Amino acid sequence: MKNITVIGSGTMGNGIAHTFAQHGFNVSLVDINQQALDRAIQTITNNLDRQLKKETIDEAAKNATLAHIKTFIDLKTAAANADLVIEAATENREIKLNLFKQLSEICGDKAILASNTSSISITQIASVTKNQENVIGMHFMNPVPVMKLVEVIRGYATTDEVTNKIMELSVQLNKVPVEVNDYPGFVANRILMPMINEAIYTLYEGVAGVYEIDTVMKLGMAHPMGPLQLADFIGLDVCLAILNVLHSGFGNPKYAPCPLLVNMVTAGHLGIKSGSGFYKYTAGNKELMVADKFSK
Repeated sequence: MKNITVIGSGTMGNGIAHTFAQHGFNVSLVDINQQALDRAIQTITNNLDRQLKKETIDEAAKNATLAHIKTFIDLKTAAANADLVIEAATENREIKLNLFKQLSEICGDKAILASNTSSISITQIASVTKNQENVIGMHFMNPVPVMKLVEVIRGYATTDEVTNKIMELSVQLNKVPVEVNDYPGFVANRILMPMINEAIYTLYEGVAGVYEIDTVMKLGMAHPMGPLQLADFIGLDVCLAILNVLHSGFGNPKYAPCPLLVNMVTAGHLGIKSGSGFYKYTAGNKELMVADKFSK
């Protein structure tokens, strides 16, 4: 596999494109408008500059990485010759089903269709395609160029051959692939999201403040960041969407999202992406301040 199409140029999509391009793959990056694509290329360039500053790459590697990425606003043109398509669009079931239905018509019969979904059923996504055996989950972690894990999710019809190819490909990207089966939340988010949700409930019920909750988990459990800060980093809207998938998929009230999370998303407080979540974020400054209304 040499020709990789990545659908979606947001945080995950541009990170996936960056990673493949840096390892010598030809990447077609697709989004609905050129402005989004231009922002993605600028983000990739900035991230490569950070690698350059840390001396993990040289100028030639930076230029080669950027040369391996081409941008498209037309899905058919971008995906027609793809060996592998990775969908990294919004975590919305209908959007993904529509994309995979289109891809099934556009791509060759041997093309592997992968989704970076963090919770939506691969079996359901595959059900709208002609070749369900070629559909798989390839769930990268954020930030993609840095994080080692790739959750490789087998749908009900995914073949051993396709699974092995994706496992091997992940190793080529210097990642550590872990094969899991297709159940709501897979492994990562089935475990992570209830923890984040419980941290939000702990705040909601007045047990402790944002700083205190995150400090307990960082210093007491050796987590690199607290669950509330992590929720901001992921995006509170994404956390809510995943919890809704878990709640719907298992029918268990333990997965019901905390009312505080629902209200924050409704009010547009989505974390880093909106500048305010459990913490406030200033433009150009990654240091965070606890929002007054949530501090103990």
